[in-house]
Amino acid sequence: MSEVENKEENLVKKTCRELGITQKELAEMIGVSRVTINDWANHKTPIPQWGDNLIYYLQETIKLRQFKKSIQELLMSDSQKILSL
Repeated sequence: MSEVENKEENLVKKTCRELGITQKELAEMIGVSRVTINDWANHKTPIPQWGDNLIYYLQETIKLRQFKKSIQELLMSDSQKILSL
């Protein structure tokens, strides 16, 4: 297995693991079939550049949503502390 193939396999599996989603859910999110995702994960076909980009942007979007939620929770907590003074 080449380093590039290993990177591609890890991208699909790592993304699903980090986001807590299935390969089917990943497929739905980026608009490809579950079979396509499975093929990418198992080296049957390489991930095209557009697929790599979509997965990257999906990861970043979810990270930003999580960050936004954390900030909102922090602000709510701080505002409640201020109101209780």
